[in-house]
Amino acid sequence: MISKTNFNFRALLAFTHDVAAAAAAWLLAFWVRFNLEIPSEYAVVMMQTVLLVVPVQSVVFWVFGLYHGIWRYASMHDLQRILGAVTVSCLAVPTLVLLLRLAESVPRSVFLLDPMLLVLIMGGSRALYRAWQEHRLYGKTQFSGEPVLILGTEEAAAGLIREISRSHEWRVVGILHDAEERHGRSVNGVRVLGRIEKIVHWSQQLQVGHVIIAMPGATARARRHAVELASAAGLTVLTVPSYEDLLSGKVTVSQIRKVELEDLLGREPVELDDAGLHRLLTDKVVMVTGAGGSIGAELCRQVARYDPRLVILFEANEFALYTIEQEFVDKLAYVKILPIVGDVKNSARVRQVLERHRPAVIFHAAAYKHVPLLECDNAWEAVQNNVLGTFVLSQQALEFGVEKFVLVSTDKAVNPTNVMGATKRLAEMVCQSMQYPTLADGREAGAASGKASTKFVTVRFGNVLGSNGSVIPRFREQIARGGPVTVTHPEITRYFMSITEASQLVLQAGLMGKGGEVFVLEMGEPINITELARDMIQLSGLAEEDIRIAYTGLRIGEKLHEELLALNEETLTTPHPKLRIAKPRNGVHAGWRAELLDWLKQEQVLDDTEVRTELARRVSEYAPDEPIPRVKP
Repeated sequence: MISKTNFNFRALLAFTHDVAAAAAAWLLAFWVRFNLEIPSEYAVVMMQTVLLVVPVQSVVFWVFGLYHGIWRYASMHDLQRILGAVTVSCLAVPTLVLLLRLAESVPRSVFLLDPMLLVLIMGGSRALYRAWQEHRLYGKTQFSGEPVLILGTEEAAAGLIREISRSHEWRVVGILHDAEERHGRSVNGVRVLGRIEKIVHWSQQLQVGHVIIAMPGATARARRHAVELASAAGLTVLTVPSYEDLLSGKVTVSQIRKVELEDLLGREPVELDDAGLHRLLTDKVVMVTGAGGSIGAELCRQVARYDPRLVILFEANEFALYTIEQEFVDKLAYVKILPIVGDVKNSARVRQVLERHRPAVIFHAAAYKHVPLLECDNAWEAVQNNVLGTFVLSQQALEFGVEKFVLVSTDKAVNPTNVMGATKRLAEMVCQSMQYPTLADGREAGAASGKASTKFVTVRFGNVLGSNGSVIPRFREQIARGGPVTVTHPEITRYFMSITEASQLVLQAGLMGKGGEVFVLEMGEPINITELARDMIQLSGLAEEDIRIAYTGLRIGEKLHEELLALNEETLTTPHPKLRIAKPRNGVHAGWRAELLDWLKQEQVLDDTEVRTELARRVSEYAPDEPIPRVKP
């Protein structure tokens, strides 16, 4: 940290320099005007007026705050200040000379030459000082570090090269760009060598082992192609942050990272209605169930951006709750949180929390979701957690006047073939029955119109990259062990989006929901899991010859292709391009909810066959696979 005394000394030194520059510029203006031979009568005028000009310009320089910056970091902002100060001074000086009736003695060209020379001296000296300092500090680094090629646009490359020039870790030896008119030119002293397809040639010739992909504005296909070419050349592939960060100068060498799957998805950033979300969440008590899970934790982070009064982290898993609590303590300490260990099936515990803290919004993300695991001896637990938990929580939300209740659902609830999907579809139906209680129970239970005061909203989407228990962490572990990477079927596909994107869209859907809707997120094109495995192997710097892909066959309850809509469902557009509203059949009748609750609350534990039979009766779309044989002890 620079001391106040040291700062004052540097400011005084800079001020003294500019005073001298003002004097020099005025004298040089006369000298240039008379072709380096100043007549004696004008020499007298020059010396008289310089004593007037310099004090005026010095005051202007000080008023414009030219001495708050540090010359070593001189930038365009400093040059703009100098131009402003000189402009004001070049108006003030002739005015003063005119008032003192000396204008006839001073040649008019001097008034034009002086500001030009002054800008040149003041701006040039700062630029030279910065160049000298950077050469002194970083000059030796240009010949040190790992040689690296940059693939991408010159705009992105320019900012990146400036940062890398200060690093001992990397040394940029060339840029590859597909625009032929750029070939042979230089960007910050680094030559554009040729097309990206020539990466093998240039990496061998320049003995390069790493490439940095600086293509933040390119399509996912272009980035994928660049990654494939670099990986095929045996190079380690790195990338940079977003295009906006590059242009704003936020990029640093520490932000250069390995390419992740998210970089190849090509998902557009989510546009959120920030004003609406502030109305929904700011100064409100917000409760997130399953707060320690992948989606639940990200929902907590996203909610924190909107200044809630309190975020209730409701989680059954103690360690998961501790983890998200510590994250908030370390990174989001300004957000008031309340970590609560609790089970959504426990009506007394849920009642205690809602009665005491009165949340305005609940995001219900707590669920069992692992398809094969829930098929074998765990079906009744899936029903209890996913259906009874939703029933208990939504019923209490209705009783305690929660404004919005948002259920996080799944594409596996569409035409389900497994217990997990069937229970999530049944949970969706529970929320619909809570929204329209007269349809479910044949009597008024909410507002006079038969519609509940709480707005129940369901959001349905596919897989998220890197979530707990998903295929991505599993593949990473298998690659780290040397393979094989196991895929159930060569043609299996899944929808994917990032955890952040999914959570943001859940918030947006919660804001837009008027009650009773099932929102479907725009998931893009389904991704082939085999291709996903190949991408992960490539991004690890390996090839399929190094890591084998093995096919194990579809597991019980697993679909070859997931769906976002059932056959009898239609969708309605919404103002948001990534959200649509499904129109599923209601599927409830008078007494439906009471009958469901009787089934859920029975004391005996049903076996898997009984559970599947009951689910098929209650969820008409459910077509269960053949149950796997029970393992004898």
